[in-house]
Amino acid sequence: MSSRSTQILEAAARVIARRGVRGLRVEELAAEAGVSTGLIYYHFKDRTGILRHTLEFINDRAERYTTQRDPDEEPLGPRGELDEVLLLELQDTPEVRENSSAWGELRASAVFDPVLREDLARATLIWVQEVAALLGQVRPMAPAATLAAAAERLTALLEGLSMRWLSGGIAIDHARTLLREAVDVELAALNRQ
Repeated sequence: MSSRSTQILEAAARVIARRGVRGLRVEELAAEAGVSTGLIYYHFKDRTGILRHTLEFINDRAERYTTQRDPDEEPLGPRGELDEVLLLELQDTPEVRENSSAWGELRASAVFDPVLREDLARATLIWVQEVAALLGQVRPMAPAATLAAAAERLTALLEGLSMRWLSGGIAIDHARTLLREAVDVELAALNRQ
């Protein structure tokens, strides 16, 4: 992706996080990105294209900050990797706050937008499959359907905890504790399979 496209998508994530999907205006996006509206339309065709590409951008960015590790660090075991991938979605950094807020806004708007709903369903399915694979590394004998159900519960809980934390409903440390406890519960249930 070109640096101009990335610049526009970074700005789109910021605008969506601040104003929501309904508040996204191409003129404001252009001003935020420091580009012309024509350049935005050149890269993304229309508002739907902007939203679709922004969703992909947010997913890619989340994948980067939840999986990138220092090559000099000791490798994590399967449980450590599972915990880290989930807990890194609850970081008090501008990038994670913006990503999580924009994801929540896109999720809320998908209620009214069938095209966005399909894209979000696909992105969510990929996320659930990734978490199910991590759960499967911790509990390799668990049935695939059981792993998928556990991953779905964990990712749904994580989204809810993230929104509560971002909106001031709970402290981040409490959200992280609740998530760790939920992982313990899911792993214990997988042991009984």
